[in-house]
Amino acid sequence: MKVLITGTVKGIGKAIAEKFLSCGHKVIGLDILPASIENPDYTHCVTDVYSGELPDIGGVEILINNAGVQDSGRDIDINLKGSIRVTEKYAFNKNIKSVLFIASASARTGAEFPEYAASKGGTVAYMKNVALRVAKYGATSNSLSPGGVLTELNDRVIKDPVLWAQIMNETLLPKWASPEEIAEWAYFVTVINRSMTAQDILIDNGEQAKANFIW
Repeated sequence: MKVLITGTVKGIGKAIAEKFLSCGHKVIGLDILPASIENPDYTHCVTDVYSGELPDIGGVEILINNAGVQDSGRDIDINLKGSIRVTEKYAFNKNIKSVLFIASASARTGAEFPEYAASKGGTVAYMKNVALRVAKYGATSNSLSPGGVLTELNDRVIKDPVLWAQIMNETLLPKWASPEEIAEWAYFVTVINRSMTAQDILIDNGEQAKANFIW
């Protein structure tokens, strides 16, 4: 299938692109940075999803909005408005089968940087709007909301023993997800799944579920 993914140079987006490539799909990546994937089935386009020129790409079958920033001063522009811009250009065509948004657990809790949490909350709401509109093509629209993920973006806390111990104390399963695990979820939701739509999936190792019973 023809798969378009934003933010493919590193982290979750790169892991998702590599998962689809390993399964024999054609992948097109959009990123503000030069390509970090070398594969004959991979095409890379350097652009800013919010303000750059979006290339003309017809017949996209799977669209994955992953490009994002955190506490940058541009969180709403890139994470929310950029995803809207990309989706409106590529998702609504007769070939579309699935649209996926990488949101965040903070979309539910608000427990992160203000504009970041707002951008991800808006992403989940927009995902549901897209689900209403792509249904006529028989397509799904969903989002994944990871909690902590072992990416370079989170090195500040991952590499600090004190902060890391505090974080691990907040989860039922004392760990974070790997980018490769999120990629497996992305593949399942967009390729295997054909019946779930307009849903946000929380993948946070039980952070929100943790509760202490005091008697």
